[in-house]
Amino acid sequence: MALIDNRGDAAVSGQLALPGVRMRLGSRPSAAAGAQLCEIVDLLAVPEPAWADLAGRAAEANAFFHPAWARAVARHAEGHAGSRALLVWDGPTRTRLLALLPVMPAWRALKLPLPLLVAWQAYAPLTTPLLDAERIDEAARGLLAAATRAGALAVLLPRLSQAGVAAQALRRAVAGGPAPRVTDAHQRALLDAAQEPDAALQTLGAKKLKELRRQRNRLADGGAVTFAMTADPAAAAAGLDAFLSLEAQGWKGARGTALAQKPGDAAFVREAVAGMMRAGQAQVATLASGDRIVGAGIVLRHRRRGYFFKIAYDETLAKMSPGVQLTLDITRSLCADSAIDSVDSIAVSDHPMIDHVWRDRLPVCDLLLPVRVSRPAFLAIAAVLAARRAAREFARTVVHRIRFLRGVRP
Repeated sequence: MALIDNRGDAAVSGQLALPGVRMRLGSRPSAAAGAQLCEIVDLLAVPEPAWADLAGRAAEANAFFHPAWARAVARHAEGHAGSRALLVWDGPTRTRLLALLPVMPAWRALKLPLPLLVAWQAYAPLTTPLLDAERIDEAARGLLAAATRAGALAVLLPRLSQAGVAAQALRRAVAGGPAPRVTDAHQRALLDAAQEPDAALQTLGAKKLKELRRQRNRLADGGAVTFAMTADPAAAAAGLDAFLSLEAQGWKGARGTALAQKPGDAAFVREAVAGMMRAGQAQVATLASGDRIVGAGIVLRHRRRGYFFKIAYDETLAKMSPGVQLTLDITRSLCADSAIDSVDSIAVSDHPMIDHVWRDRLPVCDLLLPVRVSRPAFLAIAAVLAARRAAREFARTVVHRIRFLRGVRP
């Protein structure tokens, strides 16, 4: 079977692992799900107004699938040109977009030749799809129909909000087939922003708060300590420059993983943050000691949820905890914001800093969904993914052990 694009032209095909199975990276639109039109298209070909409209009425928030963010990633981030999106429209006239999920084939996302689509993870630590809140079940079924049309036997959503309404709708959409597989279930720090600003920090305890006040006083030796959280274009651009510089000067720069070290990544974050701010979906936070910015962070917003995307701080001042100081100020600011109910830390589980500041938790998992009723094939895909996870965990343990012995920061 050849790969077919949306005009019906034959394209290049790649051999997949399961005998006789090939995938189409693009497909003709399908009306398989009732009156819906289900398709897979180039991510940058999705009409931005329809996409933004869906983001504004999505059943569950995900700032990382907002068009201003995702389009910037697809345009600039290394290895993400040609990214695809599963779409569900309300009909052939494409009047209303009901669902969107950015995806990559497994051979690109996981380096595995499987008939599997993987929800996009490019600077997207959350893969909750955008589903129309008023037609959520219809939207979820349509996504699976679009994946089927693309030739997939399964869809993998890494780092999905496990208890969210989107995950529940996707589970309902596969009822009657092989049971979905949940792996890597864990919890990450979440801020309950509905509480009073000072109350949110009381869990640190009086002793810790006293020590942080002492450190902040020491930080003031360089000048008055000031905090700003802004969406003003000029101020935010300056704050973003400071963030990129601080990150590059720190341990991420030493490991070669700072955003500023790759031109594409730097271009992505500048464009994405600017675009999200124009949409009212981002702010840049800074902490200064006198005229010197000692900490900077990026906060995204979608619906009534915030996302603490990244933070960088002056590591030469580590004894004064500028990163923690900035986090405390961001916490107070978001708790005082009546438009925000909660904030996702997007941090790893058991993070040594944020887990002690934000005590609520967001359940996250990898969810593997069957999109065709083929139990043996689905089980084979699940087994391959399990073997890959085990191999990666073993390799990660070895690397961490070597770094520990060498005194390298994890």
